[in-house]
Amino acid sequence: MSNAVKIYDTTLRDGTQGEGISFSVTDKLLIAERLDAFGVDYIEGGFPGSNPRDITFFAEAKKLKLKHARLAAFGSTRRAGVKASDDAQLRTLLDSGMPVLTIVGKTWTLHVTEILKTTLEENLAMIEDSTRYLVAQGREVIYDAEHFFDGYKADPDYALKTLAAALRGGASNLSLCDTNGGTLVDEFKDIVARAVTEFGGAKVGVHCHNDSGLGVALTLAGVAAGASLVQGTANGYGERVGNANITTVIPNLFLKMGRTAHCAPNLAQLRDLSLFFDELANLRPDPKAPFVGQSAFAHKGGLHANAAQKVARSYEHIDPALVGNRTRVLVSDMAGRSSLALKAKELGLDLDEKRPEMKGLIEELKEREFRGYEYEAADASFRLLVAKHTGQAKEFFRVETYRVIIERHGAELWAEATVKLKVNGEIVHTVSEDAGPIGALDKALRLALEKTYPQIRTMQLRDFKVRILDGTNGAGARTRVLIESGDGEKIWGTVGVSDNIIDASWEALRESVEYKLSLG
Repeated sequence: MSNAVKIYDTTLRDGTQGEGISFSVTDKLLIAERLDAFGVDYIEGGFPGSNPRDITFFAEAKKLKLKHARLAAFGSTRRAGVKASDDAQLRTLLDSGMPVLTIVGKTWTLHVTEILKTTLEENLAMIEDSTRYLVAQGREVIYDAEHFFDGYKADPDYALKTLAAALRGGASNLSLCDTNGGTLVDEFKDIVARAVTEFGGAKVGVHCHNDSGLGVALTLAGVAAGASLVQGTANGYGERVGNANITTVIPNLFLKMGRTAHCAPNLAQLRDLSLFFDELANLRPDPKAPFVGQSAFAHKGGLHANAAQKVARSYEHIDPALVGNRTRVLVSDMAGRSSLALKAKELGLDLDEKRPEMKGLIEELKEREFRGYEYEAADASFRLLVAKHTGQAKEFFRVETYRVIIERHGAELWAEATVKLKVNGEIVHTVSEDAGPIGALDKALRLALEKTYPQIRTMQLRDFKVRILDGTNGAGARTRVLIESGDGEKIWGTVGVSDNIIDASWEALRESVEYKLSLG
């Protein structure tokens, strides 16, 4: 049995059926090029003729000069009682110009008789005729056996007959679809094994959904049973709760199962690929995503962090660099001297865990976390705290006072911020306006500092998160604010905590600017 597996990405079709997922034509073309560069074998682009976006995509996709991947257009078998050559939908598939055409057909008797309202014999003819007609036009045809596992459990003989019909028509692959996502691993593996026995593993693929939280597990089980093609979507995008996450499937295939594929040499690009998709989809990356998430190799407990530093595999199942990720040490009230020293080293600071200042740093860190500070996503604030306790802190400015006024005039709402700083021994007093209080404070602070520190002009706020820490106190609850900032080269996080949301925001904003200035 060959160890090679083909990767079929359906993000541009099945993935876009997920709630909140939408890509422009330009996005889809960029994605196709990126997936090709990564080395996937098939890229499914959508339904030609179904909407203006997909029509335009396929027209533009013909101009792409892909190095390896084959573009696929998706459709269904001919209609009942219509010749394949007369079927408008099959003609649209051909007109897409794509070298691969993926057609979906019914394998569950329930769908044949109750949804299509046709006979079991006619459905078999629809599958075979459609496949043969498209193959005769010089196209590779992949057959998606919709609801195959439900169909097999209802009538195994008929479900297998539908696959045989597609194979007689010339299909290159029979992809078994767990369309409802309800099959469990053991029965899934047994059913795939039966199909492999009947038709050969080189002809069998799997297409899984994550409705039971098993999309990845089912896909891997299918490969273990002999399937040689896997379908999935980037980051698990897809209808309902999503498809099998190809970003998780791929490293498991290569690193855990000893399989290979054309994209295997590019595995170190996996995290960047995942982030690329989230950026285009305008989604926040999942920090808990296996292999590629920010937290995938993050260590918080002092014992874990210390052990991982000495022998990485003691607490890491793979080398993070294999998938383009890295080890991270998190600081919290669980941290000891070794954890803080390791975290400081990660940030480029030389901090000896035996230094006497460590005691004060640990005590303040734990006291701050008790009050609601959190440094897991606020590396810049942690760095400033370390600098304070080790005598490395530099005072770029001192805050004398600040004030925010919010006014509404009918439908118009605006905020005015006043900031008084001492910069190089001189008082600087500025006022600025914006739609919101944080924006006004940000503008006023910049206005006060830009003349002395012009480098802050490259800095911008990227994200702003607010967390109520004690909801039982109502409007007086303590609030934590996390700010993410960047300057085009680096991204950093800062944190502020206060009973007043404006004050918590000001603290995080001030530290963000201080960190930028500390970079030089």
